[in-house]
Amino acid sequence: MSSSATKSRVPLYLGLAAAGAGGYYLYMAGGDPKLAKGQAKVDAEKAKSRLPSGEQAEQSGEKVGEQAADFEEVVQVAREKTKIDDDNIKQYAKEGIEKIDQVRHDTARSMGTTIDKLDRKVEEKASEAKKGISSWFGGGK
Repeated sequence: MSSSATKSRVPLYLGLAAAGAGGYYLYMAGGDPKLAKGQAKVDAEKAKSRLPSGEQAEQSGEKVGEQAADFEEVVQVAREKTKIDDDNIKQYAKEGIEKIDQVRHDTARSMGTTIDKLDRKVEEKASEAKKGISSWFGGGK
């Protein structure tokens, strides 16, 4: 890996987001940079006014913290369940492969026996046919 691959990409993403936001406001303002800047300030003030402050911000932070703890617990339970399911899947796969091998061996044995019977029967019929044809041409019975 090169050293540039290990660097954080956050600055790149932030730059792209800023360029995208700037492009949006410039487009909405019809290409007028002053109008775009004014609209961006108005939107920023609206967003700031909607943010909780003081006691309300503290309560919101606590609520988010509780939800994050619940989320971490859900993630941990999911990881444990996935590990159990992964172990079960491995066991089921192993059992399935063993069953397939057993059926394959049984089928091969059965087919071998059937083919041997068929081969004997064909040889008997060929022998009878040979005797019949020989008798047409004056051969022994």
